[in-house]
Amino acid sequence: MSTYNDQKIAEILLRENYISREDLDNATTTVSKNKSSLIDYLISSGLITNQLLGQAVAESINLPFADLASRLPTRDQVLMTPEEVAKKYRFTVFTQDNDSITLATDNPELNTKLKVITDLFGKRKINIAFALTKELDEAFDFYRKPLSTRFTSIIKDDQHVAPELIDEIFKEALSYHASDIHFEPQENDDVVIRFRVDGVLNEAGRIPKEFYKNVVNLIKVMSRLRVDEHTAIQDGAIRYEKDEKIVDMRISIAPILDGEKIVIRLLAEYIRGFSLEDIGLSPSNQKKISDAAKKPFGMILVSGPTGSGKTTTLYSLLKLLNRGDVNITTIEDPVEYRIAGANQIQVDAKIDLTFARGLRSIIRQDPNIILVGEIRDKETAEIAVNAALTGHLLFSTFHANDAATAIPRLQEMGAEPFLLASTLEMLVSQRLVRKICESCRYSQEVERDTFAPILPNITDFFASKTITIYRGKGCNTCNQTGYKGRSAIFEIIDITPEMKDLILTHPSSKQIWELASSQGSITMFQDGILKVEKGVTTLEEVIRVASPTIYKKESRG
Repeated sequence: MSTYNDQKIAEILLRENYISREDLDNATTTVSKNKSSLIDYLISSGLITNQLLGQAVAESINLPFADLASRLPTRDQVLMTPEEVAKKYRFTVFTQDNDSITLATDNPELNTKLKVITDLFGKRKINIAFALTKELDEAFDFYRKPLSTRFTSIIKDDQHVAPELIDEIFKEALSYHASDIHFEPQENDDVVIRFRVDGVLNEAGRIPKEFYKNVVNLIKVMSRLRVDEHTAIQDGAIRYEKDEKIVDMRISIAPILDGEKIVIRLLAEYIRGFSLEDIGLSPSNQKKISDAAKKPFGMILVSGPTGSGKTTTLYSLLKLLNRGDVNITTIEDPVEYRIAGANQIQVDAKIDLTFARGLRSIIRQDPNIILVGEIRDKETAEIAVNAALTGHLLFSTFHANDAATAIPRLQEMGAEPFLLASTLEMLVSQRLVRKICESCRYSQEVERDTFAPILPNITDFFASKTITIYRGKGCNTCNQTGYKGRSAIFEIIDITPEMKDLILTHPSSKQIWELASSQGSITMFQDGILKVEKGVTTLEEVIRVASPTIYKKESRG
C-alpha cells in the first residue's frame, strides 16, 4: 500500500461510508497518543478488515477489487509472467479465459498497452483489478526457487555464507507462515532445517555442518547471546526487518550431542486482525465469551497446552474491548505484538520482574482490564483472584488439560473456593486443528463405519450410517498438504449460579463437567465434530488433538 498513506486511506474509508466519523476521530486520538499506524489500529480494533480496506481503495479509483487472500492465483497463473516483468510493473494474472485476462496489481496506473504486456497475452482483452501489496507479494512467492537450490548457490559463491543462509531461511519461513524454525545438527555432516507450519514440523532443507558454526555465532550475535558459551542453554530475541516486514523472534539455543540446536519462535503478528469468529468460535460461543468479557469485573481463564492458541484468543478479546475510555494493562512473557492503546509489560527474570511482582504493580496503575500471560504459581493465582475480586476484569491463561480441570488445579494452588466462586466468570479450553485448504477442498459421501478403526465409538457422534466428509486434494496454495491455516476447537464452561455453589464443595473435574454438560457445554471433541461436519477440518485432525472419551459419553448439545 506504498502509494497510499494513512490519512488518504482514512479519507477514502470515510467517504465510502466504511467507517463513521466518530470511530475515525476516536481512532485518530488513540493513535496520536501512541504514535502508531492509524490503519493498523483500525484493522486491529475490528473497525475494518484487510478486505474492506482493499475494496474501499479499489472503489475510490474505479477498479474492481482482486481479493488475493481469498483466491490466491495458482503457480501456473503467476508463472505466465516472467519474474522480472511482474515485479517491475507490479502485477500477476488473477483470472483468465480464452478471450480475456484479468491482471491484479497494486499499481493503478499500470499501462496495459505496454508492448511487454501485450506480447505476453496476445490478442486477449486485458482487464485490471486492484490488489493489496502484501497479498500481491505473497503471490510472487511462487517465483522462489527451492530452499536447497538457494543454499547450493550461496555456498558455491562462498561469500557471506552465514548471513545469506539465515536470510533465506527466515524469508522462506515467513512465506510459509511458519510458527517455528528448527536448526538440528545431525550425527553426519548435515544440519536439518525444519519449519512448523500449521502445527506440523516438516523438513525445509539441509546445510553442511562446516558452515553451521558461523550460522550459530551470527544468530547469537543478533540475539545478544554469549558467542563463547557452548554448553549452556541460552535464550534471546531478534527483531528481523526485511522488505518493510518487521518480525519479532524468540531464540532458544541448547547443547545436544551433535552440536547446538536452535529453535526460533516467530511471534504471530498476523493475529492482530483476528476476531472471535476468525479463531473458530461458533456464533453461540462468540456470544457467551463476548458477554462474559463485557462484565465490569471477574476472571476469564483460557487453558490448554503450549501452542494451542490461548494467547490469540485473549488478544481477540482485548481487541473487542479496546476503547479510548478503558485502561488495558498486560503482563506477558513475551509481549507477542503491540496493542495500540494498551500498556504492556514484559516479564524479565534478570530484574526479578515476574508475573506476580508485575501484577502487584499493575493493580496500582488504575486498570480496568488486566491480561496476565499465564498463572504459573500460587502467588500469581492469589493476586489474580484478588484483582478480579476488587473490581478488575482479568484475563489469563492456565495449563490444564480441559476446562473442568482448571478449578481443582487452582484450588491445589491454594485459591480459596469461596474466592473462585466469587470471581470466575468463564473457563475456556482449546486446541488447534489444521483447516482444510479452501482452494482444493472437495466432499464425498462415505460409510460411517469407515472410521470405526480410528474412532471405535463413532455411533456416539454420527447418527447417520452415511456421512459427508471433506478433504483437501493438495495444491500449490497449501504446498500439496491439503491443509491451509488453523482453527481452534473449544470447550467452554460458563460459571452459572449452580456452578458457583458446586465450586464451594471442592468438586472433582468429573462433577464439574457433569453439571456443565447438563447446562449445555460440549467437549472439545464434540466441537471438533461440528467443524468436521461443516467442512472446516478432518476427523483425523480432531482425533489428533482431542480425546473423544473425556468424562465418558455426553449428549451432543
